[in-house]
Amino acid sequence: MPRRLDIDHRRGHDRSDRLVVETAPSGRIAAEYEATSAALRKQLEAELSRAISGEVRFDAGSRALYATDSSNYRQVPLGVVIPRSVDDVLAAVAIAHRLEAPLVFRGCGTSLAGQACNVALLIDFSKYLNRILWLDPQRRLAQVEPGCILDTLRSAAETHRLTFGPDPATHDHATLGGMIGNNSCGVHSVMAGRTSDNVRELDILTYDGLRMTVGPTSDDAFREIIAQGGRRAEIYMGLDALRQKYGALIRNNFPRIPRRVSGYENLDELLVEKGFNVARALVGTEATCVTVLAATLDLVPSRPQRVLVILGFEDIFKAADAVPEVLGFGPIGLEGMDDLLVDYIRKEGRQTDDLKLLPQGDGWLIVEFGADALSEAESAGRRLADAFGRKGNPSHFVTRVETQQKIWRLREAALGVTAHVPGERETWEGWEDSAVPREKLGDYLRDLKALFHKHGYEAAVYGHFGDGLVHCRVPFELRTEAGLRNWQSFLDQAAELVAHYGGSLSGEHGDGQARGALLQKMYGPELMEAFHAFKRIWDPRGQMNPGKLIDPFPVTSNLRVGPDYQPPEVAHQFAYLEDKGSFTRATRRCVGVGTCRRIGSENGVMCPSYMATREEKHSTRGRARLLFEMLHGGPLKNGWRSAEVEEALDLCLACKGCKKDCPVHVDMATYKAEFRAHYYAGRLRPRAAYSMGLIHRWSRLASFAPGLVNFLLTSPVSAPLLKGVAGIAQERRMPLYARESFTSWRRRNPGRKGRKGRVLLWPDTFNNYFRADTARAATRVLETLGYEVAIPPAPVCCGRPLYDWGMLDSAKKLWRRNMALLTPEIEAGTPIVGLEPACVSAFRDELPSLFHGDEQAMRLCDQTLFFSEFLAKTPQALADTRIDAAALVHLHCHHHAVLETDAESRLLQSLGVKAQMTQAGCCGMAGSFGFEAQKYEVSLAAAERALFPKLREAEEETLILANGFSCREQIEQGAGRATLHIAELVARALATAQPPA
Repeated sequence: MPRRLDIDHRRGHDRSDRLVVETAPSGRIAAEYEATSAALRKQLEAELSRAISGEVRFDAGSRALYATDSSNYRQVPLGVVIPRSVDDVLAAVAIAHRLEAPLVFRGCGTSLAGQACNVALLIDFSKYLNRILWLDPQRRLAQVEPGCILDTLRSAAETHRLTFGPDPATHDHATLGGMIGNNSCGVHSVMAGRTSDNVRELDILTYDGLRMTVGPTSDDAFREIIAQGGRRAEIYMGLDALRQKYGALIRNNFPRIPRRVSGYENLDELLVEKGFNVARALVGTEATCVTVLAATLDLVPSRPQRVLVILGFEDIFKAADAVPEVLGFGPIGLEGMDDLLVDYIRKEGRQTDDLKLLPQGDGWLIVEFGADALSEAESAGRRLADAFGRKGNPSHFVTRVETQQKIWRLREAALGVTAHVPGERETWEGWEDSAVPREKLGDYLRDLKALFHKHGYEAAVYGHFGDGLVHCRVPFELRTEAGLRNWQSFLDQAAELVAHYGGSLSGEHGDGQARGALLQKMYGPELMEAFHAFKRIWDPRGQMNPGKLIDPFPVTSNLRVGPDYQPPEVAHQFAYLEDKGSFTRATRRCVGVGTCRRIGSENGVMCPSYMATREEKHSTRGRARLLFEMLHGGPLKNGWRSAEVEEALDLCLACKGCKKDCPVHVDMATYKAEFRAHYYAGRLRPRAAYSMGLIHRWSRLASFAPGLVNFLLTSPVSAPLLKGVAGIAQERRMPLYARESFTSWRRRNPGRKGRKGRVLLWPDTFNNYFRADTARAATRVLETLGYEVAIPPAPVCCGRPLYDWGMLDSAKKLWRRNMALLTPEIEAGTPIVGLEPACVSAFRDELPSLFHGDEQAMRLCDQTLFFSEFLAKTPQALADTRIDAAALVHLHCHHHAVLETDAESRLLQSLGVKAQMTQAGCCGMAGSFGFEAQKYEVSLAAAERALFPKLREAEEETLILANGFSCREQIEQGAGRATLHIAELVARALATAQPPA
């Protein structure tokens, strides 16, 4: 048996999975540790693989994938276990105990203080142990597994007009096990309290194998436990002795604030007056004491009718000063935002229209009222607005649900906006959620801002002001020793400031490594002794998440991006302007918030492959982490040739959903193209890369004999052979070529000059060679509206299928040819109208990035519009055109991410179409992705998540609108519904020409 990892590595910087011990005179200790670690990993993997039915992953890719959470810290785990059952967890913990291996547990992996990464056996509950075990609406209780997503529980509870009160911003992907570990709160904690306030019982497992259910403990129950003897009795006797020894100190010295989420903050639950509640005492212990196998949770009545009152103030300090008075009006949520955050939103430029909803001021409170009846909520809101109106505070009163959602999106965007501010320094976690008494919040903010300035920092502040909690991301300098000294000095002084105000170092995200070493400033030495005693009761060997919260690693060790972080600046093809022209910096863009792990979200696209597989490596975050690890150095050794990164990127649909939906706008489609350009340099690509990546070439050849090609593609003899050679799924029906390409038809039927001027209709590969009817319909519409419709003088292609395979040199050659062919049109300012969203997005996105600084490329980009965007610029042209129809509209993912989606909605509205947007979900086809043999099942799974169910619900007479070629193929092949392009719908409307009623 390999000996336990007993080297004291708390002093060292962790760079890869080798811990460099500062006190070592040579590399001997580090080498010894590496050998011991490797031997332990090997034995763990062997025994776990034999013992459990779940997934055991000790490969370099998996270890790199889980090396960090959403914090500043990085520690490569020994290996990863993804249990399928509670029995798997019991077996894994038993093996770890026998081999003396440390443990760390993970839910969604969004911990901001380093709690969810460690040099330990990491157990991920989120993939399989994610069910609601039961829900009892009469008793207002539910029992869940630790990987259950909060919104899964809330959705089930809402059918009974109940909910789980705590609701952090990550509610659509946060696991309840993670919320229990960190004692999460959220917007509505003024109504519902912390997670600990809503826990009834926990099913727990200790490191040494004791499984038991804990909760409130009556005197009779306590006596019975002691009488039974054994390890359980030993634990309860230890807890009783602890409360006897430290009870008075806990009563007198624990901060009396609603957001006390630092240290073992719930030791007061062991006191007699709290009912000796062992379950609640364990909430917030960050997996340093026990493993939670299931949780019984309290549910509270849901208040369905909501209104918002937004109050404007002279500054954020005056806003904070007003919090106690605002709370007197009985809100269920109370948030604050400062002027710097609003300034950052303007700089970021994506939600500037929503800022118009804020009243005049430089500090704001967002106050939510809820009730069963809308009139009751409105009445409470009006009273607040009137009271502050008399003081001279402007306000906006918001009742419409859609407008309220915009306000909340504005507030929830804060983390992403403050993470990457255009033109500003990188910001980091490290002092992100301090909390103080609400009546002292204004003064605390004044002192905190002054402390920022003293250390050369500037940071926006926002947060759950109703509970005295302040969020921020600060531009700490973590990559130099001087910067670390300044950061440490700031943290010491900030912790003393919080202690001075009687507050908590953390009010929501826990301590982990980020604040564990600062706890004594808040609690003092005697209470720290109580914390150590509590941990020893549960984990006497110190193997549960070691180095976090109690006996912590130093704040400045194990940094993900510290002085030792010296990645290469690699050559790249895209511009990466948002990351200062650096691909290396782009790999740091992801801050780990995990929005890409949403399951069942009703809005957005990201991330279809994760939703289909529930695999971390197939999330946007997982891929971003592996790209970071590729350059960082550690388990991934081969740089651009990393097979682990290629495996993760292979299931990326390049849908670009993350470019819009990710809070920090990680652009994985671009990263994938960049990586594959290097990975496949000098190598053969898979067959699908040549059969479908070069579709523009094959289609041009096929256009000379489309009938013969279609026969070969459909013949029961030749079709299977061709699909096999091309790497295409046998289940797929091959799209048929048009009898005549659009460009051939157009040259036989040249248009006439139009009174409104000239436009160039871009004949993309798919609407030219396959769905030529769509291009002909668009031509009829534009000519009917008075335009002269031109086409390029020779075959063209934007090269969209090339990007997915990293064929960037070929794509650039196509662009140069395009620009040469279109020079007269570019110089004349002719509008370029596109019909394929993926193609138009290439003009908007890839073209300016590949040809940054090229004036011709920028002009071509600016002149190119999608069909509905072009028509929306002249809405009066269709003023008298109506069509009586209902339509289900599925927008292409690139349309959602890059183009103007409102133009489509406005056009349909002007035509009188009763349109329902699908809102959520990629179709799963994504160009060639859904045709590839190895990806067929994932493609269908992505479609089944949201799109296919909507199609089945749609009435037979409902029109199905889809502009993307891949979307249309997926819908027609997978759901059996005919589709229309928006150009075909408008052509139909003009043909019928029904005047308005």
